[in-house]
Amino acid sequence: MSDEKRLHAMKALSCFSKYLGIYSFFKDLVKSYDLKWSSGNSDLVIIRRLLRSRNDDDIRDWISTVKRKVPRLSTFIDFMVATGLRKNESLNSYNLIIDLSRRNRLEEYYLDQTLEHFKFHQIFLRPTKKAFISFVHEEMIDNIVDSEKLTDSIINKLLQRRRIKLRFADIREYWASVMTKHLSVAEIDFLQGRVSSNVFMTNYFNPLLIKDLKTRTLKGIRDLLNLEVSN
Repeated sequence: MSDEKRLHAMKALSCFSKYLGIYSFFKDLVKSYDLKWSSGNSDLVIIRRLLRSRNDDDIRDWISTVKRKVPRLSTFIDFMVATGLRKNESLNSYNLIIDLSRRNRLEEYYLDQTLEHFKFHQIFLRPTKKAFISFVHEEMIDNIVDSEKLTDSIINKLLQRRRIKLRFADIREYWASVMTKHLSVAEIDFLQGRVSSNVFMTNYFNPLLIKDLKTRTLKGIRDLLNLEVSN
């Protein structure tokens, strides 16, 4: 969708939600599903990340609140924090890990601390939003395997019942802001699926490059999860 059409659609939905008296719900959906008013450019993305980094304490408080008040979502929230995936991508990956594990086929997806989303292209490689790979520690995968599957409806209802706002899109930005200490902007875009399939394939099959990227990413994930604990 072009920027002009995207802006027109978002404005129309915003006005309609105000007319129906559900504007706050509309704003929650925009955050939860990472909807954009425009596609923007790389400079604006960088600026947004820098500005959002000021609110890291706020999102850490939200994460802690969710894990404390809704223990059932604790592992899922940790998974989102570790991967920086979008909410729907995280949910698909989370459930796929559980499914494959129960069928003794997890190695088809998770190998050498790497979730290879691209192998399940019908799920993760959409026309405008993609997820190619995620680096994840084995202990987190073990925690997911021992969990029950979730749905978007279950997640939202669990939070709404406790009057907790939906802030899943902020986790993705939080991941990116913390990871700037370990990764370049290009590497962050690579892991968050903001590159073409050709760029991904060229880089992923370079063993030396990927080994170094994985080492730094896993260190960054440790920092992210430690920040949660210390908060």
